This record gives sequence, structure tokens and C-alpha cells, in this order.
Amino acid sequence: MAQFAHCTLASHSYFEALETAERRALHSFFDQHVVEDDELGYIALDEGDYNALPAHLAARVVHTVHGALLDEF
Repeated sequence: MAQFAHCTLASHSYFEALETAERRALHSFFDQHVVEDDELGYIALDEGDYNALPAHLAARVVHTVHGALLDEF
């Protein structure tokens, strides 16, 4: 039963992180990543905060939302 509760919490944190990443991507030039975290479940990271993602973070990316702002004007 504990595993079922853990899965529910993990999926809930995934969808929260995904929603945050999608919201941020609308107003950013940078990609937004959903990253698996051992303690928090899933979190959203802004690629602009890290120049290039360090290898230990890049290995845990489970989804990427591309930045929606274009610099072509």
C-alpha cells in the first residue's frame, strides 16, 4: 500500500512541475525542464538559470518544454 501512495505523490509532483514548466515557457526564451528529484519528486528548472545544464541534472530530465518567445523581431 505504501508504494501506491508513493506513486500517487510522484505523479502529482510531476504534473505540478509540468504545469509550472509550461507556464514559464510561455514567457521565456529558454527551455523549461521537468527533472526527477530524489527528495521532491519532480521539479521544474529553467535552462536560463544554468547556461548549459550540468551532467547530473541533464541525466534526470524527463520532459522539456521549449521556450515560446522568439528573438527574431
